[in-house]
Amino acid sequence: MADALMHQRISAVELTQHFLDRIELLNQSGPELNAVREINPAALSTAEGLDRERQAGRQRGPLHGVPVLLKDNIATGDGMACTAGSLALSDLRPIADAGLVRRLRSAGAVILGKTNLTEFADYLSGTMPAEFSSAGKVVRHPFGQRYGRGCGSSVGSACAVAAGLTPLAIGSETQNSIQTPASLSSVVGLKPTVGLISRSGMVPLAISQDSPGPLAGCVADVAIALSVLAGADLADSLTLAAAPYRAADYGRWLAVDALEGARIGVPRRVYSEGMDDAASAVYEQAIAMLRDAGAVIIDPADVPTATEIFGLRSTVFATEFKVGLNSFLAGQGEAAPRHSLTEILEFNAAHSKQCLAYGQNLAEMADRSGGIDDRAYRTDRLRDIVLSREMGIDAICGEHRLDALVTLGGAAAKLTGKAGYPVLTVPAGFTANGQPVGISFLGPAFSEPRLIALGYAFEQHAGVQRPSVRF
Repeated sequence: MADALMHQRISAVELTQHFLDRIELLNQSGPELNAVREINPAALSTAEGLDRERQAGRQRGPLHGVPVLLKDNIATGDGMACTAGSLALSDLRPIADAGLVRRLRSAGAVILGKTNLTEFADYLSGTMPAEFSSAGKVVRHPFGQRYGRGCGSSVGSACAVAAGLTPLAIGSETQNSIQTPASLSSVVGLKPTVGLISRSGMVPLAISQDSPGPLAGCVADVAIALSVLAGADLADSLTLAAAPYRAADYGRWLAVDALEGARIGVPRRVYSEGMDDAASAVYEQAIAMLRDAGAVIIDPADVPTATEIFGLRSTVFATEFKVGLNSFLAGQGEAAPRHSLTEILEFNAAHSKQCLAYGQNLAEMADRSGGIDDRAYRTDRLRDIVLSREMGIDAICGEHRLDALVTLGGAAAKLTGKAGYPVLTVPAGFTANGQPVGISFLGPAFSEPRLIALGYAFEQHAGVQRPSVRF
């Protein structure tokens, strides 16, 4: 698309109108996917301006004129709401763009609108299915399945890409929220190392683990998007610490022969146990394909702390959700219709028919939590880091000199979430009943270049074709 725009075979206005028409056809009517919650009323005028700039000889960047959808926990300062899926925040019109939105605009992207998500990134209720939020209601799966409980909160972003409503969407992950939706929707999703992309202006779940990331139809598109999104932001200090590890162009690592000699581990204990037989068969075929493409497969390559991490019950989410949400709302000043988690819970209770179809037990627990100086929280967070990083991913990768580990979909999401380490999810095939299956390449901090290389090479060898949306 960028090439067609650059050579003026199509205009940004024509491209934007195409996706707006596609959204009207499939989102609000037809199968009523409901992946998109709000359309940006300025999308076409933005595209017109970008066309004029191109005609005048100005090229902003690699996304000049390319439409993008944003998960609705990412703020824009253009009048669109930022609900985080909550009816209580339906009137929140943020005062400024999120850090990553500024980078998208600088690169010439057209912000099409906002995608639905699981309410508060799935931290309202312990029984709420991923497809639901009080502000956006139900996101329908593009291939006739369902986004059930625990399927990750970036479901609207994944569905929108899968259904061709956008070439690129931005999601976010704290633990599982890009990996599993990407896997279940047959799209590519990248959860970067925490801090590689700015979190400023994003409604937080757990700031120590939150990471926004791109979802697209192929690994090359994700690499282009990451090159734009990754960068320093004074409002997010972790992006400053990430500066030495950031690449200017992640597309440099797109190599079809990247699997030749690559050492890839298969973590069987915990992460290969209890799989659905049909999905497991696709996973095993993918491992065989990696081997056939020249990879050295270490099987098993078990994460030493997998069992301990699986059984962890931590105060991190509850503590950081309350502190982070209250801080975000305070930063919005008078633009915020509610000013604290307590006020949101009160609003929900007063509007229980609309807001509490699944209750709000997780958010209530968060509201009772102590602050970040609480001893239990500090102990839990340090334990999470040690078990997932030094004794977990770093240990197994070091022991076997691995380039990456490979798992089914979001099987190791708890491990990668606590570590804050990167994960690239790539389509691997379909079960007999048409359920998409993805595999995830994961590695140590800032190993995005290697994961992109491996994922791209696998993608080229696998040749998985996404089916049409099921009406």
